[in-house]
Amino acid sequence: MHWVPAELHVSVERVATQLSDRDESLAVAESCTGGLLGAVCTQPAGASRWFLGGIIAYANAVKHAQLGISLALIDQVGAVSEPVACQMADGVRRRFDASYGIGITGIAGPEGGTPGKPVGLVWIATASRSGQDARAYQFSGDRDTVRQQAVAAALEQLLECMRA
Repeated sequence: MHWVPAELHVSVERVATQLSDRDESLAVAESCTGGLLGAVCTQPAGASRWFLGGIIAYANAVKHAQLGISLALIDQVGAVSEPVACQMADGVRRRFDASYGIGITGIAGPEGGTPGKPVGLVWIATASRSGQDARAYQFSGDRDTVRQQAVAAALEQLLECMRA
């Protein structure tokens, strides 16, 4: 059964090729995508050569306990924020000793949005040993569509990070 949308399949194949060719690795920390990024990353045969694993940090307590994110920071800026996405990406990269880490936190909906943080807002961060890149995205559509768009954006953002 081939359930990965075509655009995700192409992106993950490019990620797989580049990481394998460079003998580098990836770990992921996911909140609103709930493991979808990890599932997509393990779709290609041979993914174990470059994909180390991930943490589904849906609850703030898990973000704190497993990724080292300060609960005070979450209280101050919210879980859906640039600093939290950055700490998720760097925390998972360090925890797994990976070349790259991706952190995704957002509001997939249909509920949970506010005027300042609407449904579809997703922060994605990539981290490497040389730095981090975080971006805010505003996706639209139902919950599944927002999650798929977030995974696609995370893969593309990682590819850009590897080119830098």
